[in-house]
Amino acid sequence: MSKIALVDDDRNILTSVSMTLEAEGFEVETYNDGQAALDAFNKKLPDMAVLDIKMPRMDGMDLLQRLRQKTAMPVIFLTSKDDEIDEVLGLRMGADDYVKKPFSQRLLVERIRALLRRQDAVDTGEVGDTEETKVMDRGDLKMDPLRHAVSWKGKDVSLTVTEFLLLQALAQRPGFVKSRDQLMDVAYDDQVYVDDRTIDSHIKRLRKKMRTADDEFSAIETLYGIGYRYNEE
Repeated sequence: MSKIALVDDDRNILTSVSMTLEAEGFEVETYNDGQAALDAFNKKLPDMAVLDIKMPRMDGMDLLQRLRQKTAMPVIFLTSKDDEIDEVLGLRMGADDYVKKPFSQRLLVERIRALLRRQDAVDTGEVGDTEETKVMDRGDLKMDPLRHAVSWKGKDVSLTVTEFLLLQALAQRPGFVKSRDQLMDVAYDDQVYVDDRTIDSHIKRLRKKMRTADDEFSAIETLYGIGYRYNEE
């Protein structure tokens, strides 16, 4: 049974969503602010977190930033209806997905299931055919799907599941272009719709993380209007 942490200062959302998730077979922990959630996470991490952005004591952005210092567990943001800034910033900080309020609880359940399936695929190494489960060695880049491990020039780089899958898809065929649609198919379940901006935000964060190991990292090339390409150095 997967454990989902639901963090929101709206008690109605906590009550209704937790009841829905429990009916779907999940174990749910609820918190009404980011600090309370962080205190609990420091003792034991859940399998996934669903975070509201605007909360007292510690908001969702601050909580995500602290989580990403120690874990790549899947995170979904709940964002305001028209607040695109929150969505983009959240993705750049390492959220895996976002759902806009007011939202369909069925949609949220599907997003949660999709992310958990991807996490399980990475954890077990069942991320595709045989080639996708092998350790990948591309010069300075090494990726081990079975361990969810990435290194660049011998330095470890911590990636979320989404970032890992995107990098893997690009690096598998150096020099070949992957369109945004193709990358969406790699990183997201068929039942989940995301737009181009979501993929672009993940790529920007992926580059930023790789540059923590090498500030001259430039292996991921943007082809404007087409997609992305990995260039083996």
